[in-house]
Parts: sequence; structure tokens; C-alpha cells
Amino acid sequence: MKHYSSIYNLNNLQKTVKEAIELKGKPLEYEALGKGKTICLLFFNNSLRTRLSTQKAAQNLGMQTIVMNFGSEGWQLEFEDGAVMNEHKSEHIKEAAKVISQYCDIVAIRAFALLNNKEKDEAEIVLNNFKKYASVPVVNMESAIGHPLQALADAITIEENKIINKPKVVLSWAPHPKALPHAVANSFVEMMQLQDVDFVITHPEGYELNPEITKNSMIEYNQEKAFENADFIYVKNWSSYKEYGQVLKTDSEWMITANKMKLTNNAKFMHCLPVRRNVVVTDEVIDSKNSIVIEQANNRTYSAQIILKKILENL
Repeated sequence: MKHYSSIYNLNNLQKTVKEAIELKGKPLEYEALGKGKTICLLFFNNSLRTRLSTQKAAQNLGMQTIVMNFGSEGWQLEFEDGAVMNEHKSEHIKEAAKVISQYCDIVAIRAFALLNNKEKDEAEIVLNNFKKYASVPVVNMESAIGHPLQALADAITIEENKIINKPKVVLSWAPHPKALPHAVANSFVEMMQLQDVDFVITHPEGYELNPEITKNSMIEYNQEKAFENADFIYVKNWSSYKEYGQVLKTDSEWMITANKMKLTNNAKFMHCLPVRRNVVVTDEVIDSKNSIVIEQANNRTYSAQIILKKILENL
């Protein structure tokens, strides 16, 4: 594996999940693998879990880390070919990616969707230009339309917590005051489609994700019906895809409550974090013994570490 930009870059998801769980039990066993190697983490958006877990994963493998936040450090980058750079952008990706490649062995990128132009977001301008011009492997730490490191961590978490071979997993939309990207939901759906699970997506009408991603996944507009007999409830907000980037519904009707969780098969509650308490989910649910959000966040280290290990083995 050269780049990790999508969950589909894995040859075998189930095998990778198993390897990640084994790695979790002995995180420093491959510390010599990254000795003398450097990873450069480039953030075009804020981060807590992604930044710290990826740094920790790299350090577990013996790598050095360089971190740069483009929101407050460095020049603003131009990504358009043929651009006349006579305004606020001072450096082109063609030079920047090549220069950065000289300083590291792997580069990892985090850049959100702007949610004002569907075609531009789906073109993955930041991620794909780094892949085009960098001479080192590129890792997606969340892009405009995907978050494959989160999806892999979610797969690890479900594998560790499932008590039946084919659990029912529900991806539920929940309200949020801001317009949020589709990346986490997209990658979770893609990951679920590779698993032997009973998978249901539930959201209000108008919040359908990209149909090319959801494909044949079951969609249920009645949240309570979707929750019936579920083993895992994965909760995430996203803005409208059809009315791109718009917030169509903000009331608390779809918030996750203890009464809704009672409809499930004693389901585990999952969320990628950060989460707005008593907007997305009540305190009673997220603080319950069935909430595995902290464990889920911990697995971000091992999803990143198994990916970096696979890339290092092919350098």
C-alpha cells in the first residue's frame, strides 16, 4: 500500500482489523520499523484526536513527527493550475508538495469540505494534489468526503465489542447547530458495506447521503423503528447533500435519548467525537456503561499505527 486515502485501499478490511487489534496488545513491537523515518502532519483544520493519535501511532513505530497548521502557520496554498497568483495565496501546491516531500518519508493531510461547492469538495483538491505532486506516500487524516482512519478505528471498536457474529449496526443522524461535512458518515458507510452486518442508516428526509456511496444500504426514515434490536448505535450529524451544505432541521426530535436506546438490544453507543452534549446525545446516554466513545477514540491510535506500519513496510 503506497497511499491511504480511502478504506478501499486496504486489501482486506477484516484482516487489517485483526492485525490492528494484535498491534494494540504490543504497540512497541515494531518500534525499529520507523527508526530514522519522519512523518509530516499537515492540518488545514483543527484537530484533537486525529493529531494526537497519529503522532502517538508514529512514535510507537519509532518515527519522528513534524506538525504544521496551515490555518495559523505557513503560506496559503494555491491549488488551481494556471492560477494568476496576484492576491492572497503566496505558494503553489506544485512547489509546496515537492519541498515537503524532501523533509519527510510520509505526509499526512487533514482538510475539511468547505460545503459551498459540491463539485470542488468531491474533487478532493487538497488531498489529490498532494498525491499528485508529493514524492512520498500520502495518508488521509480526513478529507472533504472521507475519513478512513476513523472508519478503521470504528471497525476495530465494533469487532472488539460485538457479542454476535452478525450484529445490527445503525448509523443515525442527530441534530447539530452547524453545517457539518459528510466525511465521517461516508467512510463509515463504506466500511459497513465491507462487513458482515445488518446495517441501517436512519435520518430525516432530505438528509440522504451521496447515493453513489450508500448504494444498496437500507435507509429508514423512522429513527425509533431503525433502533429496534440494534447492537450498535453510531451517531453523527451531517448537512444536506442534495441541498448541499444546508441545515434543514435543528430541533431536538432526533437527539439520542435513553428512551430511544431502550428500543435496542442493549446497544453500544458510538460517536467519533467531539460531541455536543444534550444536542446530539443526552448526558444519560453518553455517560452510560454502554457508551464506548472513549474506547473508540483510543482505537484511533491503532488504526493509524497499522496503516503507517503497512506503508513503512513498503518504503
